[in-house]
Amino acid sequence: MKPTKPLLAVTLASSLFAVSGASWSADGPPVAPIRPVTETYYGTPVVDDYRYMENLKDPEVQHWMKGQADYTRKVLDSIPGRAVMAQRIQSLMGNDVRRDNFTRRGDRLFYDLFEPGASVPKLAYRDGINGEEQVLVDPAKLSSDSAHHFALDWYSPSWDGRYVAYGISEGGSEKSVLHVMDLKTGKALAESIDRTSDCVVSWRNDNQSFFYLRYPKAGPDTPPALSEYNAATFLHVLGQHPEGDGDDAVFGKGVSKDVDVPEGQATYVLLSPDSPYAVAVANRNMDDNPNTFYVAPLDKIHGAKTPWKKIATPEDGVTDAQLRGDRLYVLTEKGAPRFQILSVPLKHPDLGLADTIVPQGANVIDAFELASDAIYVAERAGASFQLQRVSFDGKESKSIGLPFDGTLRGLATDAHAPGVMFGLQGWVKAPREIAYQPGAAAAADTGLVPPSKTESDAYEAHDEFATSYDGTRVPVSIIAKKGVTRDGTHPTIVLGYGSYGLSLDPAYRPEWQAWLEQGGIIAVSHMRGGGEYGDAWHRAGQKLTKINTMLDFIASARHMIGQRYTQSKYLAANGRSAGGIVMGGALTIDPGLFRVVLDDVGVSDALRFETEPNGPPNVPEMGSTSTESGFHGLYAMSAYAHIHDGTPYPAVLFTTGANDPRVSPWHMMKMAARVQEATSSGRPVLLRVDYDAGHGMGSSTAQRANQLADSWSFALWQMGVAGFQPRP
Repeated sequence: MKPTKPLLAVTLASSLFAVSGASWSADGPPVAPIRPVTETYYGTPVVDDYRYMENLKDPEVQHWMKGQADYTRKVLDSIPGRAVMAQRIQSLMGNDVRRDNFTRRGDRLFYDLFEPGASVPKLAYRDGINGEEQVLVDPAKLSSDSAHHFALDWYSPSWDGRYVAYGISEGGSEKSVLHVMDLKTGKALAESIDRTSDCVVSWRNDNQSFFYLRYPKAGPDTPPALSEYNAATFLHVLGQHPEGDGDDAVFGKGVSKDVDVPEGQATYVLLSPDSPYAVAVANRNMDDNPNTFYVAPLDKIHGAKTPWKKIATPEDGVTDAQLRGDRLYVLTEKGAPRFQILSVPLKHPDLGLADTIVPQGANVIDAFELASDAIYVAERAGASFQLQRVSFDGKESKSIGLPFDGTLRGLATDAHAPGVMFGLQGWVKAPREIAYQPGAAAAADTGLVPPSKTESDAYEAHDEFATSYDGTRVPVSIIAKKGVTRDGTHPTIVLGYGSYGLSLDPAYRPEWQAWLEQGGIIAVSHMRGGGEYGDAWHRAGQKLTKINTMLDFIASARHMIGQRYTQSKYLAANGRSAGGIVMGGALTIDPGLFRVVLDDVGVSDALRFETEPNGPPNVPEMGSTSTESGFHGLYAMSAYAHIHDGTPYPAVLFTTGANDPRVSPWHMMKMAARVQEATSSGRPVLLRVDYDAGHGMGSSTAQRANQLADSWSFALWQMGVAGFQPRP
């Protein structure tokens, strides 16, 4: 057994002295006891020194976690410049009125409203683009004290726009409770249905009832891995069973002995106001990867007796399905790694006989929506997007001009109205809400999002390509002040994610200016595992090929050095969630490459990931230890298993939210304890805990600003930047 010496307490003073010329008198963080558990996988023994931390309810674990959090808070608050940085970030984040996540119901528009000074978004609506704005739900008014906050998780309006169902959760937990608002009276109805996280609500044409998903109630003996798993779909009628108990289950695992529904995180039903059919989805991870799809006549949906017919399995590559009358349109990657759109009659929905509406082309099809006049298709073209208008039979297609190159998000259409609305933004271009009507020469700004007060011509963005270990060209987006000099002096953050086929598309982040103002650079690595180049790019960075994602990230960092933007002593790695796997690679593959690693709510012990609440749904992406190949893939990407004693690791700030439902806090806890024990560099390894936060969804503006200020001030301190060095 390794000795439980307080390594960080011994070395922190010398680290601070070496970096800043200042001494440090604070005590070190609490040292975690080492209690090895050895598990042998297919002949490979793996030692876990901190397995006991997975019991988050253990008072000893909680005491250690609190001690770490308190110590980290003391260290970060002592960094000069940190408070000013937080104020600057929050002012940048809270300056603009933002409206997004639009849904159309005729002329009525629903959307999320971010007002200057507000901590969380509100739910609002207006009748017509120029109509008066009405606030429906303000989560900030639900808090009884400053220590807790509530957030709006999702919303879904009825087809006639009178009612809207919405989810509210507390403290970033994403544990949504479903409520319903009546716009006619302006009052909430009696509905209060819990266990509706990530809910998909589909209203029926009567506008008095809807389908919704709900997770099973966990009992005292429910294992964590099954606590948010196999959500079923229920039918709810307004005014009946206001707490959901007694609603009929219509689809899900175990609902009917006659319908084989695969295990997964959730199930839900999709409807269209002009279609007599319903599509049911069994979604493994509530994402846009291939899932299992079923169809049934809407008038035949009667609880467990509903005659659902399976029309697609994950092998068919269908990632989205939409109804129009008696036809179904699907987005699929089968035989088309850049995706294609197919259509089948719902009376005989055989994908093998489907009509090709939009064939695979040079670009990646990112999303599509159906309006009354046509199909609107967003295509990914390198670092920007294109919009196509395609006839329902696919015989006519038109490219729609956009105001500027950028990321196109949130296609909003109405089945009974022509045209489309969508958001458009870039790395240095603030979001606009754009609309296109048939017959117009191009899409135009609606004015729904006022001009940003923070958008500045002082900054620019461009793309370069790093060369990975195997010759693969990896795009790197570089955001910096205009005319940045290549003299190797710039504090640089390399950002990466690279999982689930999700892309890090250009997005306006006004708070980044607080880093750029320090002479800094932000470089976004578009690694394999993401979706920048379609399904093949995604699959080249998952399971046994996940090493490509990590090595692509390292190649991106080395590119920034090779092109003389920065040096290792000014280099930070930053990733969150599944990007924690990449942060683990930054630590373990080349510990000397980065001066700082910022690991936010990251996955670090991939071998144990499937044992937690959000673990099983991620098996298709990450793999499972239940198979030998799955173990080898997870073992390679599990940084926690590859931390070695006596290694000079960089400075690290691990961040977690105590209420995180997606990546359990014990990932960051175990990793912090292990690196604190193992490092020989003398650089600080800190664990930051927000007890009123989860995975980041639902966090307030102040929480996000403080987290960024902590991370960036910590990085600038360790890089030796003036203004962030502790005084003697």
